Amino acid sequence: MCLICGWIYDERAGLPDEGIAPGTRWADVPMNWSCPECGARKDDFEMVAI
Repeated sequence: MCLICGWIYDERAGLPDEGIAPGTRWADVPMNWSCPECGARKDDFEMVAI
């Protein structure tokens, strides 16, 4: 979950429009990736259980 805006990355869905295939684990998302909602860096995310 993005600590700035609250957007949640779903590993099952991925982000196909950004080249991240469904099933891509969070650990495998590139470090230079940024939040699609607010532009926060990957470092600004924290794991949450849903």
